[in-house]
Amino acid sequence: MTRSRRRTLAADAGLLVTAAAFALPLLWVLLSAVDPHAGLRVRVPDGVTLDHFDAILTDEVTFTPLRNSLILCGGATALTVACAALAAYPLSRFRSRLNRPFLLTVLFATSLPITAIMVPVYALFVRVNLIDTLQGTIFFFAASQLPFAIWLMKNFMDGVPKELEEAAWTDGASSFQSLLRIVLPLMGPGVAVVTVFSFVMMWGNFFVPFMLLLTPDQMPASVSVNEFFGNRGMVAYGQLAAFSIVYSTPVILLYVLISRRLGGGFALGGAVKG
Repeated sequence: MTRSRRRTLAADAGLLVTAAAFALPLLWVLLSAVDPHAGLRVRVPDGVTLDHFDAILTDEVTFTPLRNSLILCGGATALTVACAALAAYPLSRFRSRLNRPFLLTVLFATSLPITAIMVPVYALFVRVNLIDTLQGTIFFFAASQLPFAIWLMKNFMDGVPKELEEAAWTDGASSFQSLLRIVLPLMGPGVAVVTVFSFVMMWGNFFVPFMLLLTPDQMPASVSVNEFFGNRGMVAYGQLAAFSIVYSTPVILLYVLISRRLGGGFALGGAVKG
């Protein structure tokens, strides 16, 4: 066997091991959700049951937390995308000595650990009466995701030729109108990426709503999943797996709905020629 062949086999083996490391937890979720005797082991169930889904598909366990998650993450994602577009537009279109320092400051903000700023944020929210409110959590979610969203949005916006906007300006359009009618429609894949990234990061966030929300009826699904871990190490594995499948559904649906935009291009061929 040649050396190149051995390297290829070693690389393939490494990829298979990595794929198995990702696939086994997903396989456990799928099998345990229908296993009447679900446990920590990955095994083919002796029988198939839907009792775990029947146990979790209630308002208190699943539907109310999912509704709270959709309100929190949907509202914060919309706010993040809108603010990121407005912040990225002048950074992309207008040159200034302050652009680079501002972007570096934004980049530094993305490196701050969330646990380091939760204490002052909690104290601030108590003072302004935003603690234990969905709108306050939405604001903080958006603020925490905004720095990286600005970076992503600006990079995508740089790919839209400025000549297209100049033509719109000649026809009397304002900068805001050209952003809404020219830039954002042409950078659809970029908006889709920022939307998916922001939503997914918020959807799986446990720490922020756990700290800022106190009322059980306002808790999102990312926090209520903790209810399946009982006292003395007892865990309802089957119900936990079934809840995980239901909990993952909105993210999967979001990706499916905008997958065409993710796979698309700017499609500007010839638009600025001539």
